[in-house]
Amino acid sequence: MTLSLRPQVISVIVSLIWTCVLIMVQMQALRRELSSGVRPLHETFVALVRVFAKKGLSTRAIEILAAMERYKYDIRKAWLVLVEELVRNHYLEDANTVFLKGAKGGLQGTDELYDLLIEEDCKAGDHSNALTVAYQMEAAGRMATTFHFNCLLSVQATCGIPEIAFTTYENMEYGGEDYMKPDAESYNWVIQAFTRATSHDRAPDVAEVLGMMVEDYKRIQPNARTYALLVECFTKYCMVNEAIRHFRALRRIPGGTKVLYNEGNCGDPLSLYLRSLCLDGRADELLEALEAMAADGQTIAPRGMILNRKYRTLVSSWIEPLQEEADVGFEIDYVARYIEEGGLTGQRKRWVPRRGKTPLDPDEFGFAYSNPIESSFKLRCFEELKLYHRRLLITLRNEGPGILGDVSEGDVRRVVERLKKLVVGPKKNVVKPKAASKMVVSELKIELEAQGLPTDGTRQVLYQRVQKARRINRSRGIPLWVPPVEDDEEVDEELEEMISRIKLEDGNTEFWKRRFLGETRNHLCEEDSKEVPDLENELDEDDDDDDDTKEAEEDEIDEEEAIERTRNQAGDNETKDKPTKGPNQHLQMIGVQLLKDLDKTSGSTKKLKRIPEIDDDEDWFPEDPIEAFKVMRETRMFDVADMYTTADAWGWTWERELKNKMPRKWSQEWEVELAIKIMNKVIELGGTPTIGDCAIILRAAMRAPVPSAFITILQTTHSLDHKFGSPLYDEVILLCLELEEIDAAIAVVTEMETNGIKVLDETLDRVLAPKQSVNGNSALQPPTE
Repeated sequence: MTLSLRPQVISVIVSLIWTCVLIMVQMQALRRELSSGVRPLHETFVALVRVFAKKGLSTRAIEILAAMERYKYDIRKAWLVLVEELVRNHYLEDANTVFLKGAKGGLQGTDELYDLLIEEDCKAGDHSNALTVAYQMEAAGRMATTFHFNCLLSVQATCGIPEIAFTTYENMEYGGEDYMKPDAESYNWVIQAFTRATSHDRAPDVAEVLGMMVEDYKRIQPNARTYALLVECFTKYCMVNEAIRHFRALRRIPGGTKVLYNEGNCGDPLSLYLRSLCLDGRADELLEALEAMAADGQTIAPRGMILNRKYRTLVSSWIEPLQEEADVGFEIDYVARYIEEGGLTGQRKRWVPRRGKTPLDPDEFGFAYSNPIESSFKLRCFEELKLYHRRLLITLRNEGPGILGDVSEGDVRRVVERLKKLVVGPKKNVVKPKAASKMVVSELKIELEAQGLPTDGTRQVLYQRVQKARRINRSRGIPLWVPPVEDDEEVDEELEEMISRIKLEDGNTEFWKRRFLGETRNHLCEEDSKEVPDLENELDEDDDDDDDTKEAEEDEIDEEEAIERTRNQAGDNETKDKPTKGPNQHLQMIGVQLLKDLDKTSGSTKKLKRIPEIDDDEDWFPEDPIEAFKVMRETRMFDVADMYTTADAWGWTWERELKNKMPRKWSQEWEVELAIKIMNKVIELGGTPTIGDCAIILRAAMRAPVPSAFITILQTTHSLDHKFGSPLYDEVILLCLELEEIDAAIAVVTEMETNGIKVLDETLDRVLAPKQSVNGNSALQPPTE
């Protein structure tokens, strides 16, 4: 029997045999020299130690060191070689044992050896030995630097107790020496420790660390990993606004989405971010994320498609109606589907809803079956418009009527009333249908016709038919039909032009510097300063009349800017309106770093500490913001040079334009346009939309209606090997005919025939009839002179 081995294996075996033979020969030669009374050279012993260390024979190497001591040789160099070779040849445990044994015997390592041992121990997760080596290094007179602290943080960040990592960070931050100050990697480890901790809500802790990093912007700057960890944190804790901000910063770094994806590790943060955008109705930001992935060559993970129990993915899960399954034009065998999902065997997935602020778990058993109720894109657009107009209203309150230019008091009140109406929104009173007994014949016919019921007969017949239809709808839980309420409000162009003069100054450092120095409209214009209090009182009284609306709007502000408040608490309080308003006041995105030698305030709206030279019985800090700014300038407790925004600190020059730009008003056409773009981008990234996705987008295009999009959606659907049922195709064709889009109807018929889908004869006749009528009339038309 012959044994065949590969040449590579044979060469390895030969090499091992030759090394063993060489070691034996060297040892025999050494024994002969020792027995003959010859004193070996120091280099001979070092060479033997190196050979033994490469093969992991630490015991033999130690024996050589003992022999060197008998000959009165200095063993430090051999000891260094032994430890270093053991580490480099992956005998880390033996290297630690030899190093500690030598250190206790008085041997001192080199800087390179200390660094190597600490780094390798931390890579292996051996925090105890790494810390012991660090203590030995400090005992030898060399203090730990940022490099050593970062190595320790890398282990502490994965131990599940982030407080340990934060303690190490505080030792670095407040150590007082420049060589141990935290760098970007230090902050990354601490943020990772809090982000991936499994207990409690860690978002406030991350916000605190983030605030410290922003304050230290002159020395360090975030990198791609910083932004990726922040997106991961804010996504897991359902803070979508902050996740979007930091993702926009990440996408400007080449390959940023690959860092966020992290090869699918740590819960696949990229897929989780895409999920959160869909659940929050952020279709515009979703398309932005998909485009960033395409630019980085990043494919979409199957789990990122967010399949829910209605068979909708990120392609359509943000389109209203959210929780309805698409009508694909043919009957669905729900019993067969139930069996396929494992209903008979008990394997059918169930969904357990998340509670509170616990992080999202994409691998939760049953998550693929049903995810939480999503917010629609339409609802999100309305909420953003309300928030934008509320910010305009608050800016008008803060800056005074002078911001509108040369306008009368009546114009100011018109602007205020208009903004208040846009903020509150239309009244949400439930419209009840009119009693059938009080309806005239025309009203009865309108209701019946809207529900597709016959409209012939006497008034008594129509009345009974309406009553029966209402009873059926009640029994089935269907809302009763009510006549549509048309908003016939005319747009006042003059009023809209005055509103457009109000400019938001979020992130504008120069504006807030001028405000602090007293160069604001309220301070310079006496007329404005006289009118502002009345305007504020009026708004406050109106707010008191509708407490529920006020609280809901303030909740929106709190959710929108929770992280800004945490990050910039101290500075925000000095640059905003009267402190008596409390935390519900609208806060601008301004970061202010107080002087280092002053005690830090709590960041709340409480009065600041008293000046020593002023009587302790008197509150020196005035309530009026203008007077407060004046006192701060005179006492030099605050310097304008310490005011900065995120754009100043991290170069987010793009954020100011995005935050101060008026949101686009929702329209069905815009929704369809976005849906088509998202579907095409998902296909480009390797995703596969379901037939339900295609049907939902087609239905949205029919509701708009957008006939030009019908053929595009159908072609994409057929390219995915999806085919609808005949009723849905008939609806599309008939809608084209109703809209007098003959060419669109013919294009749909042609597409159906190309893909082998049968067209009903009745439908085909209705498509060809208008064309034949047009052709016939043109043929019978006599020539004109």
